[in-house]
Amino acid sequence: MTETRFTLGQREDRLAWILGSSRSGSTWLLRMLSALDPVVPIDDPHLGHHLGVWRPIPLAWATAEEMPRLTTLWTLKRGKQSYFFSDRYREQWAPALRDLVVTRFDAQVHDVAGETADPVVVVKEPGSHVADLVFSLFPDSRLIFLVRDGRDVVDSWVDAYTRGSWALDEGAYPLAPEGRLDMVKWLSTVWTYRIAVVQAAYERRVGSARVMLRYEELLADPATQLGRVCDTLGILASERRLAEVADRHAYDAVSDDDKGEGKEVRSAKPGGWRANLTVEEQRAMLEIMGEKLTELRYIPGATVHA
Repeated sequence: MTETRFTLGQREDRLAWILGSSRSGSTWLLRMLSALDPVVPIDDPHLGHHLGVWRPIPLAWATAEEMPRLTTLWTLKRGKQSYFFSDRYREQWAPALRDLVVTRFDAQVHDVAGETADPVVVVKEPGSHVADLVFSLFPDSRLIFLVRDGRDVVDSWVDAYTRGSWALDEGAYPLAPEGRLDMVKWLSTVWTYRIAVVQAAYERRVGSARVMLRYEELLADPATQLGRVCDTLGILASERRLAEVADRHAYDAVSDDDKGEGKEVRSAKPGGWRANLTVEEQRAMLEIMGEKLTELRYIPGATVHA
């Protein structure tokens, strides 16, 4: 009897996306999940940065006459017939785009797990601002919505834009002192936009197709939060196994040479933004992110979505 070759094209329910914001513990979460059978990780494919090109470009936050309104090229152009990804020709490009993603992911899965395995494919996608497009292409896939206090996210990214940082090899650059405030405003706007888009996708999904995690709760009790993800993805793992995985990937288990300021694994203590960012930078963050931070209970005054 010939074994069936695995493909996400036929097993969309075995596909899950970690979405939210970069610098939110998504790499840590993916590494813990990767230690569990039958997970195959796909780390940072950057689909969102190719399909969700920002408009205006980040330079606008330093040069525009007033605070820009962030959106994407697809959002602006989708109603125009000549635009490649226009709504007018969606029936032509959407199936082809889906097939492209499936073919590419399948190839990586087969390299890692073999052609006849039955994996759970977990994709950590940093370009989360295309969540609506992703789930229109893969409506039966699952969502892991990872949320972290946006002020800590911005603080972490500002650290990444320093001389000697891990991020310099990925296109970042040492940030000039006079550019810090504009960078804080840009990063705050990006966090707010991405969280809103992923939150909307989360609210459209129901039942076992979704799970929402807070970084702060994942940090406090990683085994329990990891178990919630496993329940969503249909992964069987004992409490003991989850505890072992959490201990192996804990911040304290990381070598001192591989963590700290300027490192990809930076800190596991929420609230560092208070000491690391100036009063003016903190005010700028609050002006941009305040409403969403309040809604998500990072600032007292409102209830979080269920």
